[in-house]
Amino acid sequence: MRITVIDAQGKRRTVEAQAGLSVMEALREAGLIEGECNGSLACATCHVWLNADWFVRLAPPSDGEEDMLDVAFNLSETSRLCCQIFLSQDTDGIVVTLPDAH
Repeated sequence: MRITVIDAQGKRRTVEAQAGLSVMEALREAGLIEGECNGSLACATCHVWLNADWFVRLAPPSDGEEDMLDVAFNLSETSRLCCQIFLSQDTDGIVVTLPDAH
């Protein structure tokens, strides 16, 4: 599966990962994010902005994810925690932006 990642400076890169992994796991393996809580919805270190087309294609965030997004910096209308997005044929090619954490 392929993920297009845009960093806070606008640089694009492609990350390849196996189906079944979360986007957070793939980005953490690539050294792009921390993912401190390992996907347990106890932090917001995997906060990303989704491309608008992708945001509407995914299931809406759970209440737990919404609660953690409340503590994330630089929220947008398409903010998600990428630990809650899993790679599959339906998410192949997803585009995420890493917001500046400050």
